[in-house]
Amino acid sequence: MVAQPKPKRRPARPATGLRPAGRIARQRVLIIGSGDVAARAIPLLVRHTRVFAVVRRDDAARCLRALGAVPLRADLDEARSLQRLSGLAPSVLHFAPPPDRGDSDPRSRRLTAALARRSLPRRLVYISTTGVYGDCRGQSVPETRPLRASTARAKRRVAAERILRNFARRSGCRLAILRAPGIYAAERLNLARLERGDPVLPAGEDVFTNHIHADDLARLAIRALFRGGNCRAWNVTDDSELRMGEWYDRMADTFGLPRPPRASRSELERVLSPMMLSFMSESRRLDNTRMHRELRVQLTYPTVDAGLAQARAWFDLQKENSR
Repeated sequence: MVAQPKPKRRPARPATGLRPAGRIARQRVLIIGSGDVAARAIPLLVRHTRVFAVVRRDDAARCLRALGAVPLRADLDEARSLQRLSGLAPSVLHFAPPPDRGDSDPRSRRLTAALARRSLPRRLVYISTTGVYGDCRGQSVPETRPLRASTARAKRRVAAERILRNFARRSGCRLAILRAPGIYAAERLNLARLERGDPVLPAGEDVFTNHIHADDLARLAIRALFRGGNCRAWNVTDDSELRMGEWYDRMADTFGLPRPPRASRSELERVLSPMMLSFMSESRRLDNTRMHRELRVQLTYPTVDAGLAQARAWFDLQKENSR
């Protein structure tokens, strides 16, 4: 009896937590806003898709090409440059923020107008901000809470969400909105603030703050691209529950720096920037139940302690390699 050859085993797929299936895995993805989160998403996406990323500068184009993406020169502030994006990809990751001024988001308006010129995208994921909820006085905040943005920056995000929802309803494109809190990673920590000794609020006056690691946000954006429902929003935050002073205390302890001094709000108004003061004027505890239940991504950094430990290891490695 002739022995039958054993069937070849397929190599195991890397454990990324992402399972794009069927024809989606062979499609194109267009990334708008090729910053830090995009750079973390691209290596995961290129395993299954062809990735196009919008860029304005030559040096950024080289970095994107090295990651495996096809860079496209375009500018969200110049409508004519966006025409080439129409019909390019059925899936779009929109990571670009609104402009720094005004009360709307003309960038999202120009983008959706360009995408509507030809074959419409079937899926679009937008990274918004939890600032759209405004000050919630420390209450638990689900996605169903009314949007009451109080800062100009957050109001522009509300306008962006509205523009994209209208586009999705008109076009039939499936829109997923990720409302992200403070995004951090080893390369994004504000250690200079601790080194300067900038104060924070005392415990009795302090606000609740929320965080998500940039790596986890990238994975959540990809998962929303493949699993997201139509015009659905998610609070994409880790499982930590802490106040802002505690966040800086833990960062200081991790890196062997002095903990920040505590000062009253009136004292902070004399020494901190308006931007920093705005963060200290809003208190929210984000409910991420919907994120866990529907997107089903197991966070690599489920707490800030896990993320800060990784950041310290990264800094130590950089120091070791520089010797």
